[in-house]
Amino acid sequence: MTNPPEHARTDSLMAPPPGCPAHIGASHAGASRLYGPEAESDPYGLYERLRAKHGPVAPVLLSGDLPAWLVLGYRENLDVARTPSRFSRDSRHWREFREGRVPPDHPLAPVTAWQPICVFADGEQHERWRGAVNDSIARFDKRGIRRHVTQCVNQLVDRFCAEGRADLVSQFAEHLPMMAMTQLLGMPEEYSPQLAKAALDMLRGTETAVASNEFLQDTLRKLVARKRSQPGADFTSWLLDHPSGLSDDEVQQHLRLVMIAAYESTVNVIANTLKMVLTDIRFRASLAGGHMTLPDAVEQVLWDEPPFITILGRWATQDTELGGQHIKSGDALVMGLAAANMDKVVRPDLDAPIHGNRAHLAFSGGAHECPGQDVGRAIAGTGIDALLWRLPDLTLACEESELTYLSAMMSRRLTELPVKFTPHQPQLPDLADYETPSAQPDALGNRATAPTGTPEESTPARSSWWRSITKWRWLRSRR
Repeated sequence: MTNPPEHARTDSLMAPPPGCPAHIGASHAGASRLYGPEAESDPYGLYERLRAKHGPVAPVLLSGDLPAWLVLGYRENLDVARTPSRFSRDSRHWREFREGRVPPDHPLAPVTAWQPICVFADGEQHERWRGAVNDSIARFDKRGIRRHVTQCVNQLVDRFCAEGRADLVSQFAEHLPMMAMTQLLGMPEEYSPQLAKAALDMLRGTETAVASNEFLQDTLRKLVARKRSQPGADFTSWLLDHPSGLSDDEVQQHLRLVMIAAYESTVNVIANTLKMVLTDIRFRASLAGGHMTLPDAVEQVLWDEPPFITILGRWATQDTELGGQHIKSGDALVMGLAAANMDKVVRPDLDAPIHGNRAHLAFSGGAHECPGQDVGRAIAGTGIDALLWRLPDLTLACEESELTYLSAMMSRRLTELPVKFTPHQPQLPDLADYETPSAQPDALGNRATAPTGTPEESTPARSSWWRSITKWRWLRSRR
């Protein structure tokens, strides 16, 4: 993480305390806080109240009562995302930062302090960094990723399958993405539990967020040094070898970006999709009727429960107007991704299913749209498919009304998803390739073995609605 300039740290000693009128101009007098128990208990309700009161752009306060604008409208979010000349990703434009009101230990510092990575750049510099990331991600073999993810699923399921009960958040969703990402980045799998814990802590903006960020940075710094001398077939080595000539620090910061973004978003997609599978009768009926594939279901979740509900941020480069509000140069803008997805301008009927429509803003938009979204989809989709194939009689072990969420400014996470199923002894069935027609090397250099029979012939048979659906899909793929 790059520290603020010396003058900013000195000026912070003289800065007025949070909540002081010197911080909050007339436009933000009485503005709602985007943090704290009230905001975090019902963020979706807060968005609709703000929309009703202020329209598509609302004044809000960030941690420490720093003023900002929450962009609620779908069109307004696209406007912000697509016009970097007015709304830059370079946080050094932020007036609160320049005037010393965002010290190094501020909860938002790990995600707002400028760093040499593509999400904090525009123009040619952004193209250079983003090009290296895009090209390196493109080298992954999706079939290899699916095979590796299925192996990770089997490892996780083997830890609890004999119990007949599990929490699919703490025992599955919170582990699978980091297990996959550590391998794809080229580090030992045993790193994943500590990295997952640090990533969650940092994203929640807790009092230990800065320390967690330092742990992540130190781990990745050592990884880059090792891969510089011992390259392999992994994302880190590909970044180091890219023609753009990234420095070790630039590679390290982009590894952190990809790891954090892919981890948090995929955890939420997995948990929310599994919840829908287990609780939404319309979803199950649609799948059984053959009208909705699992990828379609994931996209529905990305509309209704995007993995990041907001993103901070964009910073105004000039005085401008947005959604009827007067934005001043240096103002911070928070992109309200969840609110935009619920905007009745694009979704007049929120209960209507959206099959195959990827126009949501779950991964933002414009030049800074998430580069790793397809890898995240592959991890989530394969992980859910493999879990339901392994445990086809999963049912919710509590009432749906008992499920709770933990919200922070940027994310809303399911805290638990207790399930029950028929207990069985740990096993490692060869589920990896029932949708893979031929053996190919995976992203990690392993060679897959092509399946020789139907899924039922390679796995102990169990009668379930999910097993019948996957068999129907497999048979269709053979026609």
